[in-house]
Formats: sequence, C-alpha cells, structure tokens
Amino acid sequence: MSVEDDEVSAPDRPGRRRTARLEAFSDGVFAIAITLLVLDLAIPVTQHSEQRLMDAIGDEWPGYLGYLVSFSTVGAVWLGHSAITDYLDRADATLLRLNLLLLFFVSFLPFRTRLLSEYITTDRAEGVAVTFYGLTLLVAGALLSLLWRYALHARLVRPDTGDEEITLLTHRLTPGLGAYALLIIVGLFQPVVAVIGYLVIAVFFLIPVRIRRR
Repeated sequence: MSVEDDEVSAPDRPGRRRTARLEAFSDGVFAIAITLLVLDLAIPVTQHSEQRLMDAIGDEWPGYLGYLVSFSTVGAVWLGHSAITDYLDRADATLLRLNLLLLFFVSFLPFRTRLLSEYITTDRAEGVAVTFYGLTLLVAGALLSLLWRYALHARLVRPDTGDEEITLLTHRLTPGLGAYALLIIVGLFQPVVAVIGYLVIAVFFLIPVRIRRR
C-alpha cells in the first residue's frame, strides 16, 4: 500500500475510526434480533388444534400482535440508526460504546416480546409485561436519540451536512420518547391500548421523510 493510500484510509485524528465496521456489526445484530422474533410464533399441536386449526390460529393473536409491534419497532430503530450512520464522518470510542448499549436493548426485544405475547391475556401479569416492554422501547429510543446528539456534540458528522438536515433528523428522532413515557402509564391500566400505541409510534417512524441533501 502506498503512502497516499495510508493517508486516505487513516482517520483524521487519533482515537477516531471509520464507521464501516460499526455499520456492519450493527446491521448483523438488527438482522438477528428481527429474525428471532418469528421463532416464537407457533401453533401448539393439541387435539383442539388438530380438529379446529383455524380457531387455534386465531387463539394465538397475542403472538401476532407482539411480533407485528416488535418487527415494526426494530425496523424503525434500524432506519433511524441507518440515517445516523449515513451522516457520520468518523466514530470514536464513546460513540462505539453508546452504539453497543443501543444494540443491547435491541437484542433484548425478542425476550420482551415473548413475555408480552404470553402474559397480555392474563389479568394479573399483563400490566407488568406491557410495562417492561414499554420501558425497553423507551430506553432504545432514548439511546438512538442520544447516539445522534453525541455525534453532533463530538463533531463526528460529515462537515458538508446542512443545518436543515441536522434539525430534521434531530426532530425525527425525538418525538417518540414522550409518547413512549405516556403509553407506559397507560399500559398499567389498558395494556392492549398501550401495545397498539407502540405500534402506531413504530409506523410513524417507518413513514419515509424526504431529507434534502447537499
């Protein structure tokens, strides 16, 4: 490799790294987490299911609801994460660790989804299951917003990024946090309503927004 190639591939400052490995590792975690969600969808083989399969399929609606909400949420977080990394010029040690913390909660969602699906129809435990599920979504959303705000603070964003783009993405990553907090309280009294609210938030973030780039 020539000296010129070394200069091109090396970070501009000590302690700052290119984002290719961060993006590849993150995409892998997102892909595994979103795939694991479907593994909990199953119809138990019983005498009832053998005789009335359609009824047995309908009885599993909590699993379908949990899968739909979690799939949409992971997809929305991935889209937000992709938007952030598209604007990154470099990454530093703190950003990498914040990213790992975000991935920790993303990879935790399949377990929370299983709890939600199993206990949302029980009178005593449904509020607890939905509350813990909502807390996971709230923390994941907060970490995604924090990741972007730290990148701005540490000047890790590409220098050619316009103020309009920064403002739009910052606002795009923020509104869901207040809604998550409100739905966590709602979930203590109306768990199913809260879960549907989580789905609405995810769908909102899945709606494409045009960001004019320079």
